[in-house]
Amino acid sequence: MPTPPAAFATTAPATRLHLRASPSGSPAASSSSAVSRRRRYAPLRCSYSTSEMEAGAGTALYPLHRSKTIHLVRHAQGIHNVAGEKDYNAYMSEELLDAQLTPLGWSQVDCLRQHVAKCGLAKKIELVITSPLLRTMQTAVGVFGGGNYTDGIGASPLMVEGAGQSGRQAISSLNCPPFLAVEACREHMGVHPCDKRSSITKYHTLFPAIDFSLIENDEDVLWKPDVREANESVAARGMKFIDWLWTREEKEIAIVSHSGFLYHTLNMYGKECHPTVAEELGKHFNNCELRSMVLVDRSMLGSGTPTCNFPGKIPAGLDLPSDVVDEKRVEEARKN
Repeated sequence: MPTPPAAFATTAPATRLHLRASPSGSPAASSSSAVSRRRRYAPLRCSYSTSEMEAGAGTALYPLHRSKTIHLVRHAQGIHNVAGEKDYNAYMSEELLDAQLTPLGWSQVDCLRQHVAKCGLAKKIELVITSPLLRTMQTAVGVFGGGNYTDGIGASPLMVEGAGQSGRQAISSLNCPPFLAVEACREHMGVHPCDKRSSITKYHTLFPAIDFSLIENDEDVLWKPDVREANESVAARGMKFIDWLWTREEKEIAIVSHSGFLYHTLNMYGKECHPTVAEELGKHFNNCELRSMVLVDRSMLGSGTPTCNFPGKIPAGLDLPSDVVDEKRVEEARKN
């Protein structure tokens, strides 16, 4: 299993995110390190000019096996969203600890589930990564999980009945991709009780089929009551997380996360893009919004090999291209 992103050393990111038309460790890092990593990026498809572009100036080709498709989802409406909309100070309330979805939030989950099934996305996703907070896990299993769980079947449920005051039936882990909880895609950590997770021991009882093996501590040691994680730290953590995704073998991955995490991460990727693309990348996510992106490996982070390429010359035969003949003639002329 790839090393979780929390264990990454701080290195220059080697991946790029691109918008795609869809049918539809430690989080700490300094501001300067995040900016320096961004500056070491060379834009792949975002170059532009205010003057008239030459043919092909805004496009690029890249081998398919060096790309992945990721589907980013913000959690559905939580009780903290409602309380905070009415009074921002409510975010400091202990009553919102590890906030769960509202009834409206569950309706949003149902709508997105219908969408991913209708457009065929549900059958394409090979892995679902979720932030280990109650609202994101509820959203993840509700959208991408199996149908209603029936007692007596062999597989553990993704979610037990009524988990997190949901009033929902248990959700099956059959006929759906595996689910993996990852700390690195959490919301801003610290100060706000709604962004503090419960213990992994508790989560195991609520979400038996979610894989929590990449989370090192049972209790939430990353959340501090008096220190709110800086935006720059969230962005740096997000870029490490995106790089880590490339080390996964899956080619189509859904990530269920949070508004702040998605906003600050995608804005880092949009700083060198055409303003129109940057604006699209940098918008805040609505509750239960889905956006699809193409992740490109520009270095050798991954070890993927092409699955659809064909080497040709099978059966073998003479094969001298005409353009190679021209090159040979030019080379011989230079020699003479």
